[in-house]
Amino acid sequence: MGKHLDPVQQATRPRGAIPRPPLWARRAILVIGIVLIGFGSALAGFAIFKHENPIELLAQSFVPSPQQVFGRPNLLVLIEGLDYDYTANDIEFSGASRSDVIKAINLDFNNKRAYVVSVPRDMLAEYPDGSKRKINEAQSDGGVKEAQEVIAKFLGIPGFDRYAILRIDATKDIINAIGGVDIYVKTSDCLRSHTGCTGGRIDYDDSWGHLHIHLTEGMHHLTGDQAVGYGRFRHDWCSDPCRIMRQDQVISAVVDKLKGDKLNTLLSAGNLLKVVRKDVQTNFTDGELFALASYFTGIGKDDVHFKEIPYTGDVELADGDDLIPDDAARASIVQNYLIAPPTPEPSPDAMALAAIAPSTLTVDVENGSGVSGAALDVAKLLKKAGFTIGTVGNAATADHRVSEIREHSATTWAGAKVRAALPVAEQSIAIEREISAAPSGGRHSDVTLVVGKDLAAAAVATSAASAIP
Repeated sequence: MGKHLDPVQQATRPRGAIPRPPLWARRAILVIGIVLIGFGSALAGFAIFKHENPIELLAQSFVPSPQQVFGRPNLLVLIEGLDYDYTANDIEFSGASRSDVIKAINLDFNNKRAYVVSVPRDMLAEYPDGSKRKINEAQSDGGVKEAQEVIAKFLGIPGFDRYAILRIDATKDIINAIGGVDIYVKTSDCLRSHTGCTGGRIDYDDSWGHLHIHLTEGMHHLTGDQAVGYGRFRHDWCSDPCRIMRQDQVISAVVDKLKGDKLNTLLSAGNLLKVVRKDVQTNFTDGELFALASYFTGIGKDDVHFKEIPYTGDVELADGDDLIPDDAARASIVQNYLIAPPTPEPSPDAMALAAIAPSTLTVDVENGSGVSGAALDVAKLLKKAGFTIGTVGNAATADHRVSEIREHSATTWAGAKVRAALPVAEQSIAIEREISAAPSGGRHSDVTLVVGKDLAAAAVATSAASAIP
């Protein structure tokens, strides 16, 4: 029986007042409050120590890791974006569509990285019936099952663990769900030759395809429609290769946005999941997607590595001009990105490095920083250190924040020897080992150094300091 109020207590209690909880309940609430405050304080302190968002840490505390969910250290995922058209009534449709975008992604759980390999949609591929046609026809011929089979065979991998087919509005809706993205708009001249990166424009109108692109070179905040238009643009001399570069720019911008606004990312998780359910055909479960989203929250764009399968020429077949893949480059890219990505290597013994004479190593230097003359400045520093300089020129893209070393030498620790001579922290530059000592593209160097913004700034400072009498 509960305690009854006497007439005085009933008279003095305010009308409508809620009775106080019993003593045991008040004590329980107090204990729970103290525990929550203690847990919150500990979480906040740990977050400050690790320089991470407390909400992110809380989410990760209750979500299993991808290693637990998938039972493996990595995952190979096929991403396809479907081509689409419009009916006479101006209604979008993508039924029996070909693949407009083809990307094989290796999600590396151990190193928290992603490796993205793009396949041009007009690449020549072999089909199950023995015929050879454009690789993007596999999706329209036999759906995702045939697409996975044809693309996996083309890449030389056993198969894909998961797939995601992006329908008409998927990319647009995802970008709108996170509030748009910031992208440095580039023309083909800027993407490929790194010249003319100011004052250029991208102007294109396709009323039937509802594609209207009017952008100037430079940094822009793009909506979903604008970002998709920029990623689809290929009506210039560079065509599909530059279109793939723009698509990779959009992906990097999305990654950068999610990393830079972790709280918004977590709060937007529901909206993003709605987009996936509406616009994406996939064999991922919601639980798998949430585990991946939680684990990769905070990944930087420097942890997402892009490669495109190159081609050596084209051939005229019944389905039009088909691109002939560069077999040697394809094998190297697949090995280093999809099969055995480079992992952080142990530092070589100091005596082993000292035993390598710099003059025995030939180094190609490529400018990927966007800073004019950076490759030449770095080449001069390496030449002064005793290395033999091969070619000096521009990298494929000029948006490398962090420099890269690509080692294709028979000399053990050749890349580490070059890295040790650079005026930046050694641990900041990763070394990518090619599968054979013979470099791709006809080069005969031991190491290719791609100069990023980090090394460009250090080289300018070092050159300026050495010029002071």
